[in-house]
Amino acid sequence: MAIVEIKVPDIGDFSEVAVIEVLVQPGDTIKTEQSLITVESDKASMEIPSSQSGVVKDILVKLGDRVAQGSVILTMDAAANPPALAPANPAPANPAPQATVPSAPASAPALSAAVVASPSPEVAAALAAAPAAVPQAMPVHAPATAVPGALPHASPSIRKFARELGVPLEEVRGSGPKGRITEEDVKNFTKAVMSGGARTQAMAGAGASGDGAALGLLPWPKVDFEKFGPVQRQALSRIKKISGANLHRNWVMIPHVTNHDHADVTELESLRQQLNRENEKAGIKVTLLAFVIKAVVAALRKFPEFNTSLDGETLVYKQYFHIGFAADTPNGLVVPVLKNADQKGVLQISQELAELSKKAREGKLTPAEMTGGCFSISSLGGIGGRYFSPIINAPEVAILGLSKSFTEPVWNGEAFTPRLTLPMSLSYDHRVIDGALAARFNAYLGQLLGDFRRVML
Repeated sequence: MAIVEIKVPDIGDFSEVAVIEVLVQPGDTIKTEQSLITVESDKASMEIPSSQSGVVKDILVKLGDRVAQGSVILTMDAAANPPALAPANPAPANPAPQATVPSAPASAPALSAAVVASPSPEVAAALAAAPAAVPQAMPVHAPATAVPGALPHASPSIRKFARELGVPLEEVRGSGPKGRITEEDVKNFTKAVMSGGARTQAMAGAGASGDGAALGLLPWPKVDFEKFGPVQRQALSRIKKISGANLHRNWVMIPHVTNHDHADVTELESLRQQLNRENEKAGIKVTLLAFVIKAVVAALRKFPEFNTSLDGETLVYKQYFHIGFAADTPNGLVVPVLKNADQKGVLQISQELAELSKKAREGKLTPAEMTGGCFSISSLGGIGGRYFSPIINAPEVAILGLSKSFTEPVWNGEAFTPRLTLPMSLSYDHRVIDGALAARFNAYLGQLLGDFRRVML
């Protein structure tokens, strides 16, 4: 018998997170990567997987406990060597589109949870079964929970139901014994918000209710879409709800300016194709993004203002180079972070980009893999477009957008020659960076990509 402890892995910037579900029990046979518990921070919820396979002996956490990196979850007999099993809580055949996945950039603030305005048919049916009476509107800044910051008193199934609806449980008044939140409480709260009888704190703080009151805007138009033809409603995925709130905040709070420029990547593309031929047997595929990341690091060294963050009235200059890149997934956009890009070569960066992108598509990114970014890159090169204005990923101060490269004739002093051109769109925070500095950064980046030997200088 080999008794081992299974501990909480790196959970990013969170000091402590609350245990909201325990997914296994003593005697269960589990396999590597099977989920053990679900934890929830003020940003998102996530499942903690097992680092080993074996048989559970003792579970050392319970609902409501707060755990951190290194906390022991359970002990197990790792010598049992169990066969591959289905997870203890297998996913349904048709999972809801808003299934819990790792959160969007952990550099983003706490998720301002709001009730989904367009529920799925299943959720709509559940709401329709709730009592017609709408509870009295709750004060916007006075949640119903008795103790601020305390874990709302609700069962795991109720928590899951609330997450699917996007309901902030800390604002729901529990009608069960000792204030326990029931399914009816969640339904009634949802109906109250959807009917305008109540507002969540997120609605009041960020104008998320759609009436624009917090920003002094005209009310959001209310339209009976079914009146004009058949419609289909689908709830936003959790990633889109999180990223949407972050993007809205970033766009409203950061004074964006975008500088458009381009780079001649004719020679760089030839080098990329040559490297791919040489490393075909090793299974390494070099992308243009890997070269751009190396060039961005060199540009950040030359223009350190782009590797900063605002902390009140203080500008924080970072001495490390962690580059985030936007990854398109079936559930929405996430931003994995490639750490210490200055210490890695193009081939290693290409490998890590492929690994992080795969984990993003599978919903397996950890918070640690989405934190600590200094500068982000959003590439639409594989799709199309000429230029666009990417939204800065706070608390960063700039983001680079890449569009699809194209061939154009360029005058070399004697004749027009075909050159491969890469459009670049640099959005920057005008509180930190002025237009001249942004233009110099983009121009220097174009020079590096035009002659990659400059990166070594």
